[in-house]
Amino acid sequence: MSRMPLMIAIAALFPLTAVAARTPPAPTAQHNVAVNADADELALHGYDAVAYFADGVPTRGDARFAATYDGARYQFSTDAHRQAFTADPARYAPQFGGFCALGTAYGEKVDTDPETGKVVDGKLYLNNSKKVAERWETDRSDYIAKADFAWLTIKDKAP
Repeated sequence: MSRMPLMIAIAALFPLTAVAARTPPAPTAQHNVAVNADADELALHGYDAVAYFADGVPTRGDARFAATYDGARYQFSTDAHRQAFTADPARYAPQFGGFCALGTAYGEKVDTDPETGKVVDGKLYLNNSKKVAERWETDRSDYIAKADFAWLTIKDKAP
């Protein structure tokens, strides 16, 4: 099944047009396809990965406080957040490379809205939109389990 028909099928299952509205950028030659980053290799749309854990809210990062991990550049709101990330990046990096948790559960790499970030059991999950995040919350444990399994198959495939 090609990418677009599956995206349309997901949108039909969940009348959430935002699922099909945002797709990840095309990878560049150096781009790690397992990480959702833009053409400039910026992850999380420039949001601070540590802020979700430390402050409990999505916070825009600042280019002055940046670090590279897994082929992508992360930005932070403070140098303390940057230092925390560089000390243990796997702890703070989003699950499924920063792709949509619900999309991943359905075997698709879908871009995310950083405002949907949520820490669950010490892990950061993002979704495509607030409506998709609401759907994900209806059966979060099951979707996480499905996404964990699907990620093994799609991790190294181009979005």
